Amino acid sequence: MSLNVYRKKIDAIDQKIVALLNERANISVSIGKQKIVKNQSVYSPGREKQVLDRVKALSKGSLSAAAIQAIYREIMSASLSLEKPLIIAALGKSGAYTFEAAQRIFGQQVDYESCKTISDVFQSVESGEAHYGVVPVENSTQGAVTWTIDLLVDSELKICRQELMEISHNLLSKVSKNKITKVYSNWQVFEQCRNWLSRNLPNAKLITVASTTEAAEIAAKEKNAAAIASLKAGQNNGLLSVAAGIHDLAHNTTRFLVIGPEDAAPTGEDRTSIVFSIKDHVGALYKMLAPFYKARINLTKIESRPSKKTAWDYYFFVDFQGHEEDQRVKRALNQLEGMCKYLKVLGSYPVMKQVVKSK
Repeated sequence: MSLNVYRKKIDAIDQKIVALLNERANISVSIGKQKIVKNQSVYSPGREKQVLDRVKALSKGSLSAAAIQAIYREIMSASLSLEKPLIIAALGKSGAYTFEAAQRIFGQQVDYESCKTISDVFQSVESGEAHYGVVPVENSTQGAVTWTIDLLVDSELKICRQELMEISHNLLSKVSKNKITKVYSNWQVFEQCRNWLSRNLPNAKLITVASTTEAAEIAAKEKNAAAIASLKAGQNNGLLSVAAGIHDLAHNTTRFLVIGPEDAAPTGEDRTSIVFSIKDHVGALYKMLAPFYKARINLTKIESRPSKKTAWDYYFFVDFQGHEEDQRVKRALNQLEGMCKYLKVLGSYPVMKQVVKSK
């Protein structure tokens, strides 16, 4: 078969695909109108997971599951923008890891608001300026992002989605490695690359700034300077990659959260995050966790943080499998509430197992 014949076949298929995409979009617009009438949120993380899982299972051809899901993320992004124009607040700007995570979740067809701090993201969503926000919450190398955790305690916003992204840190500069005398980046990034920096740039001055994108901007202007950031941040500022993948642990993964006015509906495969404080007596924490054991609920994370209200008073952050609307979860939470000083459900949201890689 000739090349022209193959191309004509593709043209015919494209014609059908475009027609079907427009048909799908028209249905999405109708769904959006119904959601508005019923005062329902346009963005539905549970439905998103259902669609992505379904198309992944349907794909039996040459395209990988990741490719199929990436295509459908953009299709759903376009549908969201037709149902209702969405504004997403994200920490950083183009080239920042959190900004990239936001685009991987919501796609390219919605509007983004760049925020300088995590607090700014919360304030933007709380004020209604943005519909949702995206913030980092923990890293596999450095642990919790404490600023996010502390803000979740006081905010009325809910966690409605998470994204796991494998982060690749890169040394970016306009000069070769042996000429670099100072390196700019975020403090957590320096911690994630400490061993590499000690071996390769032992005499360079490490200068902490608010974000990796700010680091790239500064390094682009200063002599013999470098930044540790994403390749996208380097491209945006005319920096070259001097060394790629300089993080100390091979699978350096960051967990990002989507925060919004309400959490997600149950999908049957969910996670719930809570925070509580305990009454100070022997065996208190053990008793707090007993309701989960009795209900056979698997805890996936537990972490403590000072309450910042009373000396030696702590909050405990717990993630577990299940949705707050599940009957056994309700029973466990009711028992827990009767034993602790303070309890708050931070949100229930779909479990997204796929780990995406930063660019």
